[in-house]
Amino acid sequence: MLMPILQIHSEDMPAYAIVCGDPARAEKISRKLEDAKELAFSREYRTFVGMYEGVQMAVVSHGVGSPGAAVCFEELIRAGVKTLIRVGTAGSYTADYPAGSVIVSTAAVRSDGLTRQLVPDGFPAVADIDVTSALVAAARKVGKGADATKVGVGITVTLDAFFTGVEEIPHRKYKQAGALAAEMEIAALYIVSTLRGARAGAIVAIDGFADSDLAAEYDPHTDAVAQAVEHEMDTALHALATLAREDQATT
Repeated sequence: MLMPILQIHSEDMPAYAIVCGDPARAEKISRKLEDAKELAFSREYRTFVGMYEGVQMAVVSHGVGSPGAAVCFEELIRAGVKTLIRVGTAGSYTADYPAGSVIVSTAAVRSDGLTRQLVPDGFPAVADIDVTSALVAAARKVGKGADATKVGVGITVTLDAFFTGVEEIPHRKYKQAGALAAEMEIAALYIVSTLRGARAGAIVAIDGFADSDLAAEYDPHTDAVAQAVEHEMDTALHALATLAREDQATT
């Protein structure tokens, strides 16, 4: 069956997928796969499939923002994907996790518009516990060494606005409540996956501060951020392969 937006066929899709915003990042992740091939490049949605540690998986870009990303998640699940892991970037709310850190998202504050059209306001956007556990274990394993990437685990915030306007984004309240970072798609991933019977998790590389109290010049192209992105990509691949092997062992 053809997915009309992604322009992929369900018979070509494995049960496991990594999703990311940037089509170029999807291509970069695909270079870590064996026998990787590109299936489609439609709009912002670029799809690759290949093998990693003996597990067939896909890598798909979803663009920026929840509405477009949700289209990607919906069609992937309709095509047969059962487990999704998002890798991306985020702005930190705390000096404990500066640029170059990574954070595994256990849940997302739904400060976006898309999920309000899918579920009631009080419904939580929560990661799958098995996917989260696999990500945490893989992140700590990948990050060993003298120059290890700092790994955080906690709640992230999903927003629609990247730049500020006349309305103030309540970053300080989110920080005071214990959120660690802000990004633009995780809540959509968790809600769509919950609604459609898939499981999902996410890991983000910190590329700057979202908290105005920690304001600094935004530069997502530093060596520290590049190392964190590399770390999260390897983490997601290892976690997805681990989950697939666990699934095979229980079937």
